[in-house]
Amino acid sequence: MSNAPSDVGFFPLVYDELRRLASARLAGEAAGHSLDATALVHEAYLRLGDAAFADRSGFFRASAAAMQRILVDHARRKRSDKRGGGVRAVAFEEVSGCLDATPDFLLDVDEAMTRLAAVDPSSAEVARYRLFAGLTIEEVAEAMAVSRATAFREWAFARSWLATALDSAR
Repeated sequence: MSNAPSDVGFFPLVYDELRRLASARLAGEAAGHSLDATALVHEAYLRLGDAAFADRSGFFRASAAAMQRILVDHARRKRSDKRGGGVRAVAFEEVSGCLDATPDFLLDVDEAMTRLAAVDPSSAEVARYRLFAGLTIEEVAEAMAVSRATAFREWAFARSWLATALDSAR
């Protein structure tokens, strides 16, 4: 088996882009944060395993979902009593992406996104791309093969829906 990109999938072709997105999301973190961009991208790669993807959009969809699971698992570990809980609440508007959120807030977002997916799967997918993969509206539109206007509308709905759900959870 050769190491040609066709044999190893999309990961080598998009590694730098995923690393850039993860780095941008982690830039606001406090020094000494236990999760860095490289670890996040590599963990996502390991979770994807040998999965085959028909195109770039499928790869980014799976990567965003994997990064969401990693961040939620990380938040659960941080929040657990044996690792010391006690975090402050953060308003939805304060969070530019979920990488810089507190563990409790991240878990609340994950639960709200599960409920949003039951109501509007497409808007939940846009939110996953925006919050967990750090994609711009233009990148989301490309990944989902929809117009920028559609991606923007779905993000506006998801953001509003999530803000309402998170406010009522407090």
